[in-house]
Amino acid sequence: MKYSQFFIPTLREAPGDAVVASHKLMLRSGMIRRLANGLFAYLPLGLRSLRKLERIIREEMDAAGALEVKPTVVVPGELWKESGRWDTMGQALLRVKNRLNGDFVVSPTAEEALTSLLRDDLSSYKQLPLNLYQINTKYRDEVRPRYGVMRGREFIMKDAYSFHTDDASLDETYQEMGRAYRRIFRRAGLSVIPVRADSGAMGGSGSEEFMVESGIGDNTLILCRACAYAANVEKAACKPDFTALSPAAAKEAAASLPPPGRIDTPDVKSIADLCAFLKTDSNNFIKTLVYRADNIEADGLPAGGGTSSGFFAVLIRGDLEVNETKLAALLRASEVNLAEDTDVERLTGAPVGFAGPLGLKGLTIVADETVSAMTGAVTGALARDAHYQNVAFGRDFTPDIVADIRTVTAGDRCPICGGELYEKKGNELGHIFKLGYKYTKSMKVSFLDADGKSRTPLMGCYGIGLDRTLAAVIEEHHDQAGIIWPVSLAPFEALVVPVKYEGAAGEAADKLYAELARLGVDTLLDDRRERAGVKFNDADLTGIPFRVVIGDKNLASRPPLVELKRRGQGEARLVGLAEAAAVIAREIRTELAELDGAGGRG
Repeated sequence: MKYSQFFIPTLREAPGDAVVASHKLMLRSGMIRRLANGLFAYLPLGLRSLRKLERIIREEMDAAGALEVKPTVVVPGELWKESGRWDTMGQALLRVKNRLNGDFVVSPTAEEALTSLLRDDLSSYKQLPLNLYQINTKYRDEVRPRYGVMRGREFIMKDAYSFHTDDASLDETYQEMGRAYRRIFRRAGLSVIPVRADSGAMGGSGSEEFMVESGIGDNTLILCRACAYAANVEKAACKPDFTALSPAAAKEAAASLPPPGRIDTPDVKSIADLCAFLKTDSNNFIKTLVYRADNIEADGLPAGGGTSSGFFAVLIRGDLEVNETKLAALLRASEVNLAEDTDVERLTGAPVGFAGPLGLKGLTIVADETVSAMTGAVTGALARDAHYQNVAFGRDFTPDIVADIRTVTAGDRCPICGGELYEKKGNELGHIFKLGYKYTKSMKVSFLDADGKSRTPLMGCYGIGLDRTLAAVIEEHHDQAGIIWPVSLAPFEALVVPVKYEGAAGEAADKLYAELARLGVDTLLDDRRERAGVKFNDADLTGIPFRVVIGDKNLASRPPLVELKRRGQGEARLVGLAEAAAVIAREIRTELAELDGAGGRG
């Protein structure tokens, strides 16, 4: 391709609203342009890199046994009503009506569409397992789109959906897709951190996210300094710093403890105030918080869960914080939020800050595991300016549910090896889920097993955000001058730059360009009538890996020489014009082989 026939509208400066490197460089290099807030169009240069990422993903999905399909972007609303997500997805779901007043969804994800497609043609266990994938446009009405294509409203995703007769089959595909994801990100030149994750609104029994470290990351990662443990903070666990007791054992342990005693605590509401007032530590307190849970699933709470009311009393040790994602997953709710002050007073009979489990009626009580080890604790007394002390788990109150709902923080101990945990910020690029029966049951999918009995298939889901992955590559591979593409995703692999596209230099440039094309090297020839400095600046900005500069002085050497430089790697070197194409082709093959076989965490 010749530069004069291509369209690369570079910018000297990025727009003021671009604050991260990938957003700035994608705009400046002419890869993308903004149409509206959260909506970006790919220009020819950017589309070439996007297509190369698509090719890598397709190759790995095909190798993993997945089959590509092309569902519609606009999906009937009835399918979303079947799954229950018409109501639970919230305002992020773009609902539209056609001229016949029918409900439709501009797809933010494709579980409903793919499940419906399979449902219409699945009849026998002999058709399973089946793994279908798409690379398609999606839309989510983000409240605050930002960072360019890193978090846009319209975006491109690869989704795969697998269907299975049993858990063993699902796990086999889940593991294979995890390996495929590692290969995809490795070939894209990315250093990813696979982490345990919460399934969130997707549902299901297990999931793993593929993260890249990022100072602008939306996610907090919890990692171990001593072993490979890594988890999203929403899912992270830690080694207990307490000895849990059953209610019976706790009751026995508290036998010698005085009964709960009420104490006056005027104008003392917070844990910090109580610590100062009672001259003790925060880990001696039991915090009681009231939460509202929305859209609890029809099959209700875990065993022993009590009432399925929308409000819950949540207990946790005073020095810890409730992990609301864990709590929502435990309650099988779409989300949980702290109750309004008026609801707290109505449900507990006390102002905010004075709730406690003793004598609390009408609310399911959910306790973090730390509470099961507490004797002699301090709690609210369900009355203004009053608390109880000498409160014991098992003797004075017994929660309906005891589970891990704490937020793990840096300094806690690893649940695997006991090493120290630390935090990093990260961005999610991919996520794989074991969905189980969440969609196949609600949408009434069935097949006949070997005995002729009707059964419901299990389901897995596997997603990668292409726009976000492309932006993450730029975030990881750039300098002050511009992008430094890995060969695998570069819009062109080589750039031929004659200092002046005329005379001997122009002829040599044409000859080298033709030879590179013959060797299969994806090459751009800068035939513009521009100053050399402009060409060099654009070359650095667009990040094409191999730049060949052809000038009259080096061509006058015997043999004729050209200047070859790998973007981002030290100084240029002189090579013979006759062998330059072969040298570039060989080095490209070497780099691609290294990307195919490179290691990395996970």
